[in-house]
Amino acid sequence: MLEISERPVIATAIIGLAPRIARSCALALAGMLLAVGLTHAQSQAFQGFALPGGSGPHDVAPAPDGTVWYTAQRQGAAGRLDPRSGKTETFPLGDGSAPHGVVVGPDGAAWITDSGLNAIVRVDPKTRVVTRFPLPKDRKNANLNTAVFDKKGHLWFTGQSGIYGDLDPQSGKVRVFDAPHGVGPYGICVTPDGSVFYASLAGSHLARIDPASGAAQVIGIPTPNQGARRAWADSKGRVWVSEWNAGKVGVYDPSTRQWREWRLPGNGPHAYAVFVDDRDIVWLSEWSANALVRFDPRTEQFEVLALPRPNANVRQMMGRAGEVWLAESGTDHLLRYRSGATDAGK
Repeated sequence: MLEISERPVIATAIIGLAPRIARSCALALAGMLLAVGLTHAQSQAFQGFALPGGSGPHDVAPAPDGTVWYTAQRQGAAGRLDPRSGKTETFPLGDGSAPHGVVVGPDGAAWITDSGLNAIVRVDPKTRVVTRFPLPKDRKNANLNTAVFDKKGHLWFTGQSGIYGDLDPQSGKVRVFDAPHGVGPYGICVTPDGSVFYASLAGSHLARIDPASGAAQVIGIPTPNQGARRAWADSKGRVWVSEWNAGKVGVYDPSTRQWREWRLPGNGPHAYAVFVDDRDIVWLSEWSANALVRFDPRTEQFEVLALPRPNANVRQMMGRAGEVWLAESGTDHLLRYRSGATDAGK
């Protein structure tokens, strides 16, 4: 009697659980398939371009003609990639060159901050002529870092030794100013209204430059010793800053003089580069996770995208519509992420 009475109870329990187990398995399988699908979509969105060995690409700058410039820091050269063919050209910049930043100017040329030459360097894409604009002789070892063109066509630049300045391409005149808090000027950006801001890595602050006088006003950041590394402006004139030491991204609104900050996901994040695309999506390179991080200011949500190669060491990013370009200084690659491939439905 006991065996007969127990069997139906056990059978009934198993039968009752079966639909729930099936549903759980189905949901788990669906989740796995979704994860695999997302991973595949992410890997498809990335495309790497191998550069000559030993290039050490530091910064990258897409050009209007479809090519992409980069600084080959270890080779003392500028490079240009044609993504359509995968071919690269190299432009030697001179003995002692150690190029850092690169931007494409209004004239279509590549403009480079060269810490080795202590000069701003222009490379003409058509004639291949390299022109150097040295800093004044009393401004040696400026450790030139990054540059940006303002609305009047002047090139503003930073130097980590504690300087910033501008170059007038028409006259060739170079002005250099002492940074108010000494060493640290690093990333630099221009807002839609023409204002120029730079981030100070060692000084852990943002600064606004008066283009006429050259004076800089220091703007404190809420998190102390955060290591403000690079800066980029969005379409609203807000300045986004990657906070290297704090593992945060911060935004400063000049209209309200207010800050907001968000910590990146993961353990011990380090935010190096920041780039804001044409839809005001914020992109960051995160060294601890070897990842590209997407941040949507409207939802305040992060998305972490693992990079395809380990130890990429992405120091700078830039982009154009539907594309984010990364310089993998640790792997001698440039990397394109087709942001439109996964963002279309967001």
